[in-house]
Amino acid sequence: MDRVPYPIGPLDPKVRDLLLALPLFALVCLLVARALSRVNGLLAARREVGDSTGERSEAVRARAERERVLTEALLAEARHDAVRIPSRAEEPAAVVTAPAREDGRRAQDTAPVGDRARIDAERAAAEIELRISVSELASNLVSRMVGEGPGAPVEQGG
Repeated sequence: MDRVPYPIGPLDPKVRDLLLALPLFALVCLLVARALSRVNGLLAARREVGDSTGERSEAVRARAERERVLTEALLAEARHDAVRIPSRAEEPAAVVTAPAREDGRRAQDTAPVGDRARIDAERAAAEIELRISVSELASNLVSRMVGEGPGAPVEQGG
């Protein structure tokens, strides 16, 4: 009983080899089936994680979109307030400065004529004094610019 009694072709295995190969083949099949079940479990867990990550990312995107809309609304409101602030600031300023302007006009209108005459006389005296010293100031300025004094001797070439 060395060979299998049925002719199976060029292989023609020995019985002893078949008795050893069958249990080993069964063992390999069990190990592969076990490994495949673990691989399938890992793939399923990976799919779940991917799906939950997708759901979480969608939730984060939705929240970010809501925050963006709120931020844009706040910015629009802030811009609107920024436009309103100067107009609100002008009203109190006008209220505060109006009485001071009226007081100044009243003081100008009610100033004694003598004070006005004195101010006009002082203005005229200052103008005359400036007109007298303008020519002197101009010549000093020109001499500084040219670098020579008005009484400096002129060199003649010859």
